[in-house]
Amino acid sequence: MELPVLNDKPAGKGGCSASSCGSTEDQLDHLSDAIRAKVQNHPCYSEDAHHYFARMHVAVAPACNIQCHYCNRKYDCSNESRPGVVSELLTPDQAVKKTMAVAATIPQMTVLGIAGPGDPLANPERTFETFRRLSQDAPDIKLCVSTNGLALPESVEELAKHNIDHVTITINCVDPEIGAQIYPWIFWENRRIKGKRAAKILIDQQQKGLEMLVAKGILVKVNSVMIPGVNDKHLAEVSRIVKAKGAFLHNVMPLIAEAEHGTFYGVMGQRGPTQDELMDLQDACSGDMNMMRHCRQCRADAVGLLGEDRGDEFTLDKIETMEIDYQAAMEKRKVIHQAIEAEMNSKRAAKAETAAKHAEAEKLQTRPVLMAVATSGQGVINQHFGHAKEFLIYEASPDGVRFISHRKTELYCSGDETCGDGESVLQRTIRTLEGCEAVLCSKIGFEPWEMLEEAGIMPNGEHAMEPIEEAVLAVYREMAAAGKLDEAAVRQRATA
Repeated sequence: MELPVLNDKPAGKGGCSASSCGSTEDQLDHLSDAIRAKVQNHPCYSEDAHHYFARMHVAVAPACNIQCHYCNRKYDCSNESRPGVVSELLTPDQAVKKTMAVAATIPQMTVLGIAGPGDPLANPERTFETFRRLSQDAPDIKLCVSTNGLALPESVEELAKHNIDHVTITINCVDPEIGAQIYPWIFWENRRIKGKRAAKILIDQQQKGLEMLVAKGILVKVNSVMIPGVNDKHLAEVSRIVKAKGAFLHNVMPLIAEAEHGTFYGVMGQRGPTQDELMDLQDACSGDMNMMRHCRQCRADAVGLLGEDRGDEFTLDKIETMEIDYQAAMEKRKVIHQAIEAEMNSKRAAKAETAAKHAEAEKLQTRPVLMAVATSGQGVINQHFGHAKEFLIYEASPDGVRFISHRKTELYCSGDETCGDGESVLQRTIRTLEGCEAVLCSKIGFEPWEMLEEAGIMPNGEHAMEPIEEAVLAVYREMAAAGKLDEAAVRQRATA
């Protein structure tokens, strides 16, 4: 079993240190044993762990107590991958049965979350009955909840009672003027409230709930949706405030606003951020706070590793036919988890040694470079270019390698040669990789190789099954040795 590579090293463009970028290594190294145990196998709270450990969401919470301009909760829409979308609504009984089936079938599954399709805390009976049952029947699974925060303060005691160690709050602003542009209304104390007053109530409840959770020792991740022209200039202030109040992790996500989704922003033509805008904002928000950069903005019924969805394997009709011996499954899960964690620790030690040697070496006077990586998990380059549903983006610089983001794409090997706009799937994939100077994959065909080169992106299939960061650094050094990264040469060519 290969190990994941620790990411978010100091790098060039953002000029951030390892701590400010929120590397997994930093997240673990300075933590107490109790907090480390909560983080090290949680795929959302640890960039390292997300290469190995899976999560699942159960859709037991249909109602919501606020309206967001970026949300349109559609059901039975399996082709969409975005928050608020589910194919099946579940009762607590169905949710427990599905969770047990997934945990027995996917022993790497460590986390069960309730994230919708509405707000879990606006459905307290269904949410807490599910948590109560799972705490009793599957005590080895971490339990999480994601909320808009409106009903959070009144729910903190109940969350603590059910051993919920991780809570995600979506906080898009701390200014009611901005909030009124995001939230048209909230449902509060049996009334629908609009405008700045509604936004202020929501903000106050979010901040109060955050403080109460931290006081209980519950880890808090803050999600923020980046909306260009609305809150993009404001989110650094949001990050500063939630950090000061004890949030553990900040996840700045891009707005999803396609017109076909039927959201207000989508219909009105509100654009999402570019890759560069998102990365610049994440760097600006970093400061000394851990940043989450590997979020996939999952469906409310997602199953599997981040970046994959195995939900079709666990529909209600299929799990009815499964025979589950969960006690036996728990023993298997325990062995597999211990083996993964042991290898991760070994890999972490080896990586630290490599990083120390790199720090002692003379640094190259070179510029940062973005590289795309095709991987199906386990922290290694193990995927064919044409089979990739997404690419992980890394930045290499004289200071090391850090993980930046992921970019979703389409399978050009799926038989569909063109997109709806007449552009080929391969052309769209290459356009998705704009800004990258190299693509690392296990294999690549002649046609994409040629088109990548024409686009100024260097294809590389020479590092198959190698750890990602080691391969990225090796390619970076090869580029430097070939004179492709020399700052003086770059400036000279630019002025020629």
